[in-house]
Amino acid sequence: MALVITVAQQKGGTGKTTLAANIAAALAPGKRVALLDIDPQRTLTRWNALRLARPTPAPALGFSDVAGWRLTAELDRLRRTHDLVVIDSPPQVDTDAKLAVRGADIVLVPVQPSPPDVWAAEATLKLAADEGRRVWLLFNRVPTASRLSGAVRADIASRGLPALHSELGNRTGFALAFAEGLGVVEAEPRSQAADEMRALLGELLAIAG
Repeated sequence: MALVITVAQQKGGTGKTTLAANIAAALAPGKRVALLDIDPQRTLTRWNALRLARPTPAPALGFSDVAGWRLTAELDRLRRTHDLVVIDSPPQVDTDAKLAVRGADIVLVPVQPSPPDVWAAEATLKLAADEGRRVWLLFNRVPTASRLSGAVRADIASRGLPALHSELGNRTGFALAFAEGLGVVEAEPRSQAADEMRALLGELLAIAG
């Protein structure tokens, strides 16, 4: 049975879809990885189309955008046929989001290092807690030498909120790779962005056991 990672956040601009794509792309070599896009914006669907149209093929990913009443059955199918399933969930706590969180082994909530992002994440944290799911905040799009980042991380710790040690910087490499249907580990494997992504994956795989 697959490990299921659901990426969830109500606030826009936190890099939710880019994060989902990068996790899947980085783990695709040697593993059966699937993406499930249930965000109505379908940005991940467009990224996957770019990936399939590349003149130089990238490692294959399973893909589905089945949502609604068929979502639970589709997730069960992907679990049986893959090693990893990454879900890009809707930007609101609706029925699909609840099902995506309920079906996850790990729920990742990307936040920029700012109080509004953390506040927006509280509903997702509560949903995951209500469903008995393991959930972590991930600092994403972190500006270089940001003093606010340390202050927000200290506030998170003081409130007992779960947060990963890894964080991803606000680096153009992520956007450039995404525009080519790739993850940054594929497009710029020796970059600092790729190093940050590999550190995140190491932490996630350690959590998953």
